[in-house]
Amino acid sequence: MLFTNPYFLFGLFAIAIPIVIHLFNFRRFKKIYFSDTSFLEELKVQTQKYSRLKHLLILLLRILAITAMVFAFAQPFIPIAGTQNTIKAKNAVSIFVDNSFSMQSVTDQNRLLDIAKNKAKEIISAYSNSDEFQLLTHDFEGKHQHLCSKDEFLKLIDEVEITASVRKLPEIIKRQQDALSQSPQANKISYIISDFQKSISNFESIKSDSNFTAFLIPLIPQKTNNIFIDSCWFDSPVLQINKTVKLNVKIINSSETAFDKVPVKLMINGKQRAVASIDIKEKEEQILKLSYTITESGIQSGIIEITDYPIIYDDKYFFSYNVAVNIPIMIINGNEENQYLNKLYKLDSVFSVNNFNDKNIDFSIFNNQDFIILNALKTISSGLSQELKRFVDNGGSIAIFPASEIDFDSYKLLSTTLNIDIYEQKDSTDTKVEELNMQHPVYRDVFEKLPENIDLPSVFSFYSFNKNQLSRKEYLLKLLNGKDFLTSSISGKGIVYQSSVPLETNWSNFPRHAIFVPTLFNMAMQSQQGNKLSYTIGNDEVIRIKSINLNGEETMLLKGEQKGFEIIPEHKNIDNQLDISFHNQIKQAGNYHLYKGNQQITDISFNYDRNESRLDFFTSDDIQKIIKDNSLSNYKLIETKNKNLGELIKEINQGIKLWKLFIILTLVFLLAEAIIIRFWR
Repeated sequence: MLFTNPYFLFGLFAIAIPIVIHLFNFRRFKKIYFSDTSFLEELKVQTQKYSRLKHLLILLLRILAITAMVFAFAQPFIPIAGTQNTIKAKNAVSIFVDNSFSMQSVTDQNRLLDIAKNKAKEIISAYSNSDEFQLLTHDFEGKHQHLCSKDEFLKLIDEVEITASVRKLPEIIKRQQDALSQSPQANKISYIISDFQKSISNFESIKSDSNFTAFLIPLIPQKTNNIFIDSCWFDSPVLQINKTVKLNVKIINSSETAFDKVPVKLMINGKQRAVASIDIKEKEEQILKLSYTITESGIQSGIIEITDYPIIYDDKYFFSYNVAVNIPIMIINGNEENQYLNKLYKLDSVFSVNNFNDKNIDFSIFNNQDFIILNALKTISSGLSQELKRFVDNGGSIAIFPASEIDFDSYKLLSTTLNIDIYEQKDSTDTKVEELNMQHPVYRDVFEKLPENIDLPSVFSFYSFNKNQLSRKEYLLKLLNGKDFLTSSISGKGIVYQSSVPLETNWSNFPRHAIFVPTLFNMAMQSQQGNKLSYTIGNDEVIRIKSINLNGEETMLLKGEQKGFEIIPEHKNIDNQLDISFHNQIKQAGNYHLYKGNQQITDISFNYDRNESRLDFFTSDDIQKIIKDNSLSNYKLIETKNKNLGELIKEINQGIKLWKLFIILTLVFLLAEAIIIRFWR
């Protein structure tokens, strides 16, 4: 037992007053004379015993009454084990209220979010008006980033609604710590009110911190079945008009129940393009392939939909992509244009080809290209190397076909700049291509089955490569002697293809060989750059749009399919590219249209975070075990059951107060004394 006002214990010296009174009886006796006292002797002895007992009881009750009264003024309390708060100190309190989709769950009492909001109000009722408070939700809104008064907190908590944003538990705790660290108050306390969904409650990333005390308040949701669409992607990144594509759809059953014949529907630009059904077992993931033919070029907006109840916010998956009318290709030639490249690309309407001489290059149009071919360049300038570096860093693809005679130093500079293998020396050995990499995207769909005795190009001379330790290389074609004939390397966000031979027949028959056409065709097709099919609401990603220039007062406008939704996103024009950020302005899943003035540039699709669709939660026992196993000494679990959370917090922060008990005891002792004096004769 401890005391809030221990100095009042000096009042115990007042116990001496009744003791002194009883030891020194100042009462005057009156003499009464009797003629014969022999009959009073026995009565006298008996009266003295009872009188002495009576006086001792009265003395004891007075001592106890004074002691109880002194204790009451000293305000005794029993501290709760594990709490370190200083009584009477000021408090800075941060309360996180989980307002994610899973908090829409309804219990016997109410919606989980409403229960959480009421718990937050009960918590602040345990604190004084002089304390400081912070409200935090998954939205991480600016108005929630500072400490406020109790009245302001009550207004903010009433405004909290369900959000599409989802934050991980360590990120939430970091925000609370940042806010609490700005306060000069002695006690820094945080509360986390949540259903503790496993997908976002990564306790293993949390570290114990003695600077503040954290209380975890779990809410128990009802068990609910849920099937949801997790993601989608195409088998091939190359999307062409009048070509059949396969869309992979990942569907997850997060419940303990199996489902049969769940309908799946695919809509493209408002038209149904595919339909299927799926049987999925409990806790199972499946990849469903939907095939359809691309019938038009330009912007394509898609929706994949399943039917599932009662959780419906994840039953639609939005995505969008562009089907290019043509692929822009730039060929930089050392001398004359190459007939083999021109025949391949200029006769196909899919490609838009521009030839330039290396002495007259327009660097300003690099960002408008998907594929750049260096053909027979003897020397590569440092300026060209830097521009090519910028091109691949932005996702472009390059193919290098050297000249018959090259400046090895300038090629080495290019290789070092791009982190690719270095052209080392010319080798005049006759050899042959022996191996073709069927797993590489360039050749993956060229052959159904590679013939055993396939005829591959012959080589009469070639350049050998010296490996760059920083290169991330993969071979496409390999020679009999084990050296590389054609390779691809990842550089920045793009790809660099390197040939060991020029496109000349006195070096190899590659330009006339049958493998030449699918190789160069697929290199160009693989160079198509597109944005991601969709983005996640709450993840503040920068979206880069190519070949966009804003002039003067021009701005970008994002419009939603929901009525009246229009925003001007933050955008930066850099090197003929547009970087766009939305900063949590998107709240609803859907396909959004991006405009430059009145011209629609592209579609951008947003979906809700699928972490919220995995309805697995930590129980109180799980949390207790995690706290113990991870040595999170400053984290405590609070289980309210039917008790008012405010009263429970008061007990935790201030201990179990006993002053009322001692007031009652004081009155009891005084009453007992009065009864003895009145009725003990």
